Amino acid sequence: MIDLEMIGRRAKKAARALANLATEQKNAALHAIADGLLARQSEILAANAADVADAERAGTPPAIVDRMLLTEARLKAIADDCRKVAELPDPVGEIFDQRELPSGLRLYKRRVPIGVIGAIYEARPNVTVDIAALCLKAGNAVILRGGSDIARSVAATTTVIAGALEEAGLPVFAVQSITDPDRELVRQLLRLDRYVDMIIPRGGASLHRFCVENATVPVIVGGMGVSHIYVEPSADFARSVPVIVNAKVQRPGACNALDTLLVHRNAAPAFLPMVAAALAQHGVEMRCDLEALAILSDAPGHEAWNIKPAEPADFGREFLALIVAIKVVSDIDEALDHIAQYGGHSEAILTGDPASAARFTREVDATAVFVNASTRFNDGGQFGLGAEVAISTNRLHARGPMGLQELTTYTWIGEGDYLVRA
Repeated sequence: MIDLEMIGRRAKKAARALANLATEQKNAALHAIADGLLARQSEILAANAADVADAERAGTPPAIVDRMLLTEARLKAIADDCRKVAELPDPVGEIFDQRELPSGLRLYKRRVPIGVIGAIYEARPNVTVDIAALCLKAGNAVILRGGSDIARSVAATTTVIAGALEEAGLPVFAVQSITDPDRELVRQLLRLDRYVDMIIPRGGASLHRFCVENATVPVIVGGMGVSHIYVEPSADFARSVPVIVNAKVQRPGACNALDTLLVHRNAAPAFLPMVAAALAQHGVEMRCDLEALAILSDAPGHEAWNIKPAEPADFGREFLALIVAIKVVSDIDEALDHIAQYGGHSEAILTGDPASAARFTREVDATAVFVNASTRFNDGGQFGLGAEVAISTNRLHARGPMGLQELTTYTWIGEGDYLVRA
């Protein structure tokens, strides 16, 4: 039986050591991890192939299998992201909000690591490296608990990380992995508040709910939610179609992929057939409200399109597949009301009207809002963060892609000349 108390104690001790490391030492470890991933890619890919084969035999949905899959190209991208994190400015030690008070006290904030991060994730072997790299650069120790569906992949990857830490002279227990599939260990990790400072779940709604309901450690909720694109009559229709196709098709299993397309009534007759024809070329199933269905059913070439009536539950559903819900709205007010009811993750407007764009960005409550751009940009790498540990939908501490700065907190520092409080 795994001793979570021992893992927690080791992580806490490692975190104290990491907080005092020079940037160069942390960067050396990240480069060693990247080198190790490529040097031992055959072992990692073999382990991943076994995980994927088990998942396919078990009838796991293709979108989830795609999330599990590692290839040479994906592994190289993971290693490249690790090197990018090494190149990013180190936030630890940054001094900000300096001031001198009337008392003579010189006051400022210094950015410091959070401490020990617990990461619980499913079907995403790349998360192992993403979280480890960002936590290490920000001076945090991390306890990883990957899902049983990627157990071999996680074990092979964490073996590489352990070797890299030792090679770079960092605490070996700075990155630890819980390999036992017993779900009770997840519950114990969520209650390990004596050692763990923050929990980051990466998975479906049930995992997030389980973490929130069972944790005594603060939990960052995110990585799921419905994403919308709203198209106005003033949009450039020809240029809007590729944006929508990109948002839906490039990686349909991603949390920032398009789920619901909202089209202004005045744009719908001309625009909907254009976008439907383009989506049909990629095998996208379109679940349409009655107005959109009527328009598309009369359009030339509709026989080749996979269009069907939408169910009420389709609006507000994160599909994670080549499926999109389509709804015609009367104006921007109806679009905003719909997004307020169902959205909050990645939202976009396609428009040529600056006033509409300004209103949309002001009124939409989401982790990221885009004007004339794909929702797929809501990503730590795309935002220049190097990588991300999660896309937080929390309102406190961090929101949106969580990079290095979001993995730190701060300490108030007060300096005086033997001052006493009056």
